[in-house]
Amino acid sequence: MTSRFTTTFARLRVENRAGFVAYVMAGDGDTEALLDALPGAGADVIELGLPFTDPMADGAAIQEAGQRALKVGMTTKKALELARAFRARHADTPLVLMGYANPIHHYGWADFAKDAAEAGVDGIICVDLPPEEDAPLRDALAQHGLSVIRLATPTTDDERLKTVAEGSGGFVYYVSTTGVTGAGIGAATDVSAAVARVRAATGLPVVVGFGVRTEEAAAEIAKGSDAVVVGSAIVSANHDGGTQAAIDLVKRLSAAVRGAMRDAS
Repeated sequence: MTSRFTTTFARLRVENRAGFVAYVMAGDGDTEALLDALPGAGADVIELGLPFTDPMADGAAIQEAGQRALKVGMTTKKALELARAFRARHADTPLVLMGYANPIHHYGWADFAKDAAEAGVDGIICVDLPPEEDAPLRDALAQHGLSVIRLATPTTDDERLKTVAEGSGGFVYYVSTTGVTGAGIGAATDVSAAVARVRAATGLPVVVGFGVRTEEAAAEIAKGSDAVVVGSAIVSANHDGGTQAAIDLVKRLSAAVRGAMRDAS
């Protein structure tokens, strides 16, 4: 069975453009309405954040979004219900859950994988679970055809990339900075070269995130990547201006990505 990731990235290659990946935090505002609007606003892939009490890889915007979500009672189970509702209305858009190991372990690796698959999720990014320790999650997900999506960073050398590639699927998430989410991004030329190296080593599409906030930055990164992720800026727009403000921002960012000419690679 062809995965939604395969179909989506094949379509993007035919269209000779990078994709746009939108991140939202489950339970922060009207998540169901926001998720429902994202494909029409230009999101090619969606990342749904699972709130956690100690999100060490996230900057202030996403940390605060997670705290707001937890305060109103968002849980991993309820996030899966949001995923299920989204999938009932959107058959083709890849949906990724992004979070930390503790809530998934508490849920139970096997139960989480089963419920995520039944909800229509395509892959999991577990930020704090390195390849050496993700076998329980990876094996559980594999039973249901779900991908473990691994991270690469500016400090990931060629030898480490072999480990990143082994057992991963969907795409590789290239963390463009050594800081936290929303903290800025490296020079576009450096990112483009890194993307090419990661893509060659893993054979997977490479998406770039952790610092893209503006239309200009999104368009520049789109020239040398398979997709661009924006999270903190969308989360902030959603908090400050509500669902419509977040949708309007996604429309502008996705249009910038779509209008960027891909570098030959």
